[in-house]
Amino acid sequence: TNSKMPVRRSTQIRKVDIRGLVLPFICCILFLSTECLVSAFTSEISKRGICNDVRGIQRLSLLNRKKTRRHCSGLKSISDNSSSTINSGISKDGLKWKPDLKQIRQEGGALSFNTPLGALNPFGIYYAGMSLAFGLAWYFFLTCTRIFYFVTRNRFDRKRRIPVFLSHVWGTLVLRMSLSFPYIENRALLDDLYKSNTTVMFVANHNSWLDIPLMGATIGWRNYKFVAKHELRKIPIMGDAISLGENILVHRTDRKSQIKALKGGIRWLKNGVHLCTFPEGTRSRGGRLMEFKQGAFVMAQKAGVPIVPLSIVSTAKVMPCHWMFPFSSTRSIGSGSACGVKVVVHKPISSVDKTNDELCTAARQAIISGLPEEQRPLE
Repeated sequence: TNSKMPVRRSTQIRKVDIRGLVLPFICCILFLSTECLVSAFTSEISKRGICNDVRGIQRLSLLNRKKTRRHCSGLKSISDNSSSTINSGISKDGLKWKPDLKQIRQEGGALSFNTPLGALNPFGIYYAGMSLAFGLAWYFFLTCTRIFYFVTRNRFDRKRRIPVFLSHVWGTLVLRMSLSFPYIENRALLDDLYKSNTTVMFVANHNSWLDIPLMGATIGWRNYKFVAKHELRKIPIMGDAISLGENILVHRTDRKSQIKALKGGIRWLKNGVHLCTFPEGTRSRGGRLMEFKQGAFVMAQKAGVPIVPLSIVSTAKVMPCHWMFPFSSTRSIGSGSACGVKVVVHKPISSVDKTNDELCTAARQAIISGLPEEQRPLE
């Protein structure tokens, strides 16, 4: 009878020590995340028409030189011996140049290195991996939203608040996890506007990619649309969010696109949706405030809404134009109301009984009043 008894086999599982594999696995994930983001931004950065080395600068045509100098007007005469000037990678002739490894390591530490698309350091890799991780969830919910709009034939959420909410969640998570959420000065002014249900046009200075999430964080959990260049639509995930949220996109050289953007912006403002834009039209690579374009002020005047100027301070100190991602958190250069990176909210400027030039001048002066000396335009 004992021979007929079933034999029990050992069910013990051999334990494997995986603690030594954790660090290589994390490094592999961060490397793959960085590679994905590099490939995603390649198409956008390669079309900027700005060379990164001396040979590329020599190949620029005279027309491109004049165009670059026009965008960088007022920046060429920045004093070289001024220690407070933001280091932005601008040569004396107004053209972008590729900083050397010594300068990059002075900014981002000994582990910083250069790439064809911009400098990186361990914090930048962490920021990139975190952005991609949250970005995948962002893309999933955007896809679900797109399907929802298709099934309902756009009968619900006509103001496209869901994509804005999803984008705001992504931006808030990235800023919080990177310790880069801004200090907002005069936040009470926005609270008063929101209590009165006033629709406004937000305008701010622009000298870093970091200005975009900081501007969104300042506006808060509201329905708002950006007025941005059309090329941003080609960026993976972000481009989907921009198009799905029906943000205002502009071709800089296309007159018809500009008129269409103007009408679209007025329509959103009249429907109670906030607009936000950078009236300089592009990033200030020298850090100093450039001349304003009047499109935003025309929209505000036609719609009869006030303008709220925002002064974004010192973002180029943690993410200059020659860096692919921020090389440190905004808290690394200060804390509280005295921190280096902050957003200053100014009093609303009424657009009633004002010309476009008057609105532009008033908003510009308000923004200048909140900027440090190294970001103010040269006289």
